[in-house]
Amino acid sequence: QVPLVESGGGLVQAGGSLRLSCATSERTFNEYVMGWFRQAPGKEREFVAVISWNGELTYYKDSVKGRFTISRVDAKNTGYLHMNMLKPDDTGVYYCAATRRWYGSSWSEEDFDSWGQGTQVTVSS
Repeated sequence: QVPLVESGGGLVQAGGSLRLSCATSERTFNEYVMGWFRQAPGKEREFVAVISWNGELTYYKDSVKGRFTISRVDAKNTGYLHMNMLKPDDTGVYYCAATRRWYGSSWSEEDFDSWGQGTQVTVSS
């Protein structure tokens, strides 16, 4: 497991943007696949996006395609989730996660073994 710390959450109006960061002290971060999940009040945690070790492969939840972009800067041991055109339905606690294995185009919580503590994103209408 690797330590992960999210930041960048906050309150934003619908249509606005936020950039979430996921930082780690793990120097072998480039050996890890990184993902983002979110959990809305009263709902289960759900997959949002994933990026491969080298950043060449990315997959997204259908409802965020074209609005969210996942990226990473391994030299900074940091991953990002750029969120544009935010909607109230995007509200929730956002978690970053990491794993050494690649599972293709379909991802679930069980595929990841390292998690951050989460950062709150609230989108007002």
